[in-house]
Amino acid sequence: MTSEFYRNILIATDGSKNTQRAISYGIEIAKLSGATIHALYVVDTSSFSSIPMDAGWEAMYAILRGEGEKAVFEVKEFGEASGTEVREVILEGHPSSEIINFADNNNIDLIVMGTLGKTGLDRFLMGSVAEKVIRGSKVPVLVVRGEEQS
Repeated sequence: MTSEFYRNILIATDGSKNTQRAISYGIEIAKLSGATIHALYVVDTSSFSSIPMDAGWEAMYAILRGEGEKAVFEVKEFGEASGTEVREVILEGHPSSEIINFADNNNIDLIVMGTLGKTGLDRFLMGSVAEKVIRGSKVPVLVVRGEEQS
């Protein structure tokens, strides 16, 4: 079965356990609609913009990039095991901005993402990537809470 409603689904992942449930939802929707999944990880370089590039920065970047490669590969393995086409994408920058820009520029019909469920001072100071994506996206956003946050 295929659908014209969802042709391209973006699953934004940070590689954490909290995103596993969102990945499952995204893959199930893609499977039912015949959509292609774009598994996206954003290396958050916005924190490093004021730090001069040196060996320490490069080592941190390599770690973050490695985590991203692992995160999108896990989505690809899970998706392909379900018979769904998955494209791996790793970008750099501010996560919410990069997610929104990718969706705008790649005919994405639905963004699926998890949330870390930050509350209180953490949320006030850092904000929520999911919340920023919801506010800035032109396409529907499905935010799925992790299982332990029910």
